[in-house]
Amino acid sequence: QVQLVESGGGLVQAGDSLSLSCTASVRTFSTYVMAWFRQAPGKEREFVSGISGSSGRTRYADSLKGRFTISRDDAKKTVNLQMNSLKPEDTAIYYCAADWVGAGTWVGPAPSAYKYWGQGTQVTVSS
Repeated sequence: QVQLVESGGGLVQAGDSLSLSCTASVRTFSTYVMAWFRQAPGKEREFVSGISGSSGRTRYADSLKGRFTISRDDAKKTVNLQMNSLKPEDTAIYYCAADWVGAGTWVGPAPSAYKYWGQGTQVTVSS
């Protein structure tokens, strides 16, 4: 069983930066695909960014490229999301997700592709 715990959310002003972290309890963390999703009130959960295991290749939602950066530290079993130039529309609950299909293979941006989820952390950006 994989457990994911997010941290780092909070209330910030537009233009500020915020860093989220997700710690996983799993032996072979380096082989897992890790991703961040977010869900705003009344909206569907949407893909933010993902990072493959092994290769460490990163992927981003087109609308967020250039502002958000995902990274992973396999030794610490963490995945981080650095968010810069935050906007009020970035306000949402941010979720960490993980899945394993073998050798860190990318599983895609659909929430249904991820088996393991954290509880989420609230990010609120005021204007």
